[in-house]
Amino acid sequence: MSITDNPEEADILLVNTCGFIQPAVEEGIEAILALVAIKGKKPGSKLVVTGCMVQRYGLQLAKELPEVDLFLGVDGVPEVAARLADLTSEPEFTLSESAPSYLMDSLIPRTLSTPPFRAYLKVTEGCSNRCTYCLIPSLRGPLRSRPIEDLLIEARLLADSGVKELTLVAQDLTAYGMDFGPGRERLLDLLQGLLQETNIPWIRMLYLYPMRVKDALLDFVAAYPRILPYFDIPLQHISDRILQAMNRPYTRVSVEKLIRDIRARIPGAALRTTFMVGFPGENETDVNQLSDFMDEFKIDHVGIFTYSNEEGCAAAELADQCPEEVKLARKALLMEKQSQLALTSNQQLIGSIQEVLVEGTSRETELLLEGRTRFQAADIDGCVYITSGFCNPGDLVKVRITEAHPYDLVGEILGSEDEQSEK
Repeated sequence: MSITDNPEEADILLVNTCGFIQPAVEEGIEAILALVAIKGKKPGSKLVVTGCMVQRYGLQLAKELPEVDLFLGVDGVPEVAARLADLTSEPEFTLSESAPSYLMDSLIPRTLSTPPFRAYLKVTEGCSNRCTYCLIPSLRGPLRSRPIEDLLIEARLLADSGVKELTLVAQDLTAYGMDFGPGRERLLDLLQGLLQETNIPWIRMLYLYPMRVKDALLDFVAAYPRILPYFDIPLQHISDRILQAMNRPYTRVSVEKLIRDIRARIPGAALRTTFMVGFPGENETDVNQLSDFMDEFKIDHVGIFTYSNEEGCAAAELADQCPEEVKLARKALLMEKQSQLALTSNQQLIGSIQEVLVEGTSRETELLLEGRTRFQAADIDGCVYITSGFCNPGDLVKVRITEAHPYDLVGEILGSEDEQSEK
């Protein structure tokens, strides 16, 4: 089989779904129905639906979507090809009744959906945290860490293929290795191995659980520039009362200490977080605490999400559910604040020289190039629009920042004369 991104050409139409929150489920259903229409025009084609939405809704999906030929839960990924080969004329459904246990390894071939110069490395599967708003443990199962040796094999393959930026991802990256035994957190060991076994210049970490970001990790990042000084730490809230209701075992005081420690040990480090508004019982005082915290600490990148009341989560049973219009108003208020804070922060970069990984022609206009600084993660943060200079996608270049916007920067690639004057 070969892959095509044009569904009209495909004999096999495959949708990998998310079931985490209702908007993602709705998006998945829309994608499936769009492919149902395409399948109807091509006799003999097959439609496969995999992933978390199948895991969450089970046989209910098979009843509502009879046009789908094969449903596979999250443990079914390795079976796709074999199941397609044996597929009969009757719809089929595979869903493990026990907790999901699948864990990918380096023997499974990868096709990068990212540009060839950057890649994600999934280091764990599942999660053993028990946040009251989150379905991940029930959908993906408990924490399962890949062996360091296996991760390094995959990382070496990616490095040999020309990857310049490797982003480590997990539901909770700082929990890596905790399932190997008590006191067996292994993130530092993994980072050390990546530095020794690859020449990848940018190694980025996503999804660090707040109270597992320890001094040893901060010192390690400070000592090794290839580990990007970019800390993605989802805080979810800052009100102690709401954090307790979310089953997030930390307080505002401990969060403030963590941020001060990061900035003291690694001056210039970038911070990203997410906040959730509209959690059951949240009131204006709680929202004001969030707003004051944002003013005081000026986090570089902030995402604001509205609470989604999901059946099966403990929070769904809590009293004082927040009306949707109130959630949206609180989100808009905080996003407007962050826009102004981000603009002020970005304006301080005007005139500075930043290392930028070039992505290629801008998504906004063919007249510009586009790239990212060390402090901008792909797809979730802003970018740098490059107005002049010569380079290729995947190049790491020096860019002088000439203009700032709330989420994006504008700059020019330094020429050889500029670089000499900088020296």
